[in-house]
Amino acid sequence: MIITVNGQSREIAAGTSVSSLLSEMKLSPDRVAVELNRRLLKSDRYGQALKDGDEVEIVTFVGGG
Repeated sequence: MIITVNGQSREIAAGTSVSSLLSEMKLSPDRVAVELNRRLLKSDRYGQALKDGDEVEIVTFVGGG
């Protein structure tokens, strides 16, 4: 199935969750914010399966001072 991640099409397996997607992208769930279909997704919902055509935006937190 095809989803859009940060504006780019990406093919994923059916049943792939947000957590799995983050893992594939080598991103730590506690260091990102995820928007699914233009709505902020709480981290306790990262286990939900993505659907064909979903739009995912991932923002990485950067520390500094």
